[in-house]
Amino acid sequence: MTPEIAVLLAQDGITTGAIYVLVALGIVLIFLSTRVIFVPFGDVVGYAALTLAALQLKRIPGTVWLVLTLAAIATVVEVYGLTRRHQARRIPQALLYYAALPVAPAATAYLAAGYDLPMWAGIPITFAVVLPISPLLYRIAFRPLADASVLVLLIVAVAAHFALSGMALVFFGPEGFRTAPLTRAFFSVGPMTVSGQSILVVASAAVFGLLLFLFFERTLNGKALRATAVNRVGARLVGIELSNTAATAFLLASALAAISGILIGPITTLYYDSGFLIGLKAFVGAIIGGLVSYPATIVGAILVGLGESYASFWNSALKEVIVFGSLIPILLWQSFATRGGVVEDVEEEEGESRT
Repeated sequence: MTPEIAVLLAQDGITTGAIYVLVALGIVLIFLSTRVIFVPFGDVVGYAALTLAALQLKRIPGTVWLVLTLAAIATVVEVYGLTRRHQARRIPQALLYYAALPVAPAATAYLAAGYDLPMWAGIPITFAVVLPISPLLYRIAFRPLADASVLVLLIVAVAAHFALSGMALVFFGPEGFRTAPLTRAFFSVGPMTVSGQSILVVASAAVFGLLLFLFFERTLNGKALRATAVNRVGARLVGIELSNTAATAFLLASALAAISGILIGPITTLYYDSGFLIGLKAFVGAIIGGLVSYPATIVGAILVGLGESYASFWNSALKEVIVFGSLIPILLWQSFATRGGVVEDVEEEEGESRT
């Protein structure tokens, strides 16, 4: 391997790792707030990329039908629950959150299909359509099981993944799609040529990472999320509504997934099930961070991107084996470095809350 090739591989690895950073941050954010290992996160990333590709091909994105289906189910569930608890006065608010707000961007995407949309119009529509997916999934599948064990929540998350993946096959078909590049610029940095697309991906990861930091440090909702992550029982005792913080976490994670899908679409061809593999690799980065540390998660995701890039150079057939095989020493190290791991601590908190 020559130094020039090493530099090119590092550039590719950092670009890919920046995508994994956004996905891994979303996974950690949801887990700390809800104890859910959100397996379908990668599927939401795939839906974002495929939605933008469909709009660029002047087709109706299948995500429209997914959002409408989820919104209908969530609305029925929420209205039924409010009626059963004799809280009918909150039904208009529920209709706003679970029906009107998700349906509006879906209707916009439906009406925009068939037109030659510029990039500045297609990206916001894609973002708005994908944004409600995770919160709606939370209301339908995870909120009714909020007090269940981590294992039960994981089983539900895996089931949600298979459902989303199957619907993606129906909505988008088995063929792959790649979106138009966000920029075609190239820059020379010494002997190295860097694409504007790579710079945009890395800059986006840095900007949204900073925005998350400011959200947690400067806003009341962010501090509530931090409190929930540190001690769920204590947060409940001081009046923090865990369902609201969980919905906020899923909304932020869905935004990160939408951004990730928009950024990765021009880089690689995506199929209906490609998002799952992206989510798994980002999960490796989250595991390096112990599912508790955002800075360590960022470092872990970048390392996964670099490892994948260099592994593909040595043997592309084994790059997945190398990336996922690295989980074994990481888990062994964390089992010795921590008393019981984050999952055991979560289970202890569950026991305390039940007591």
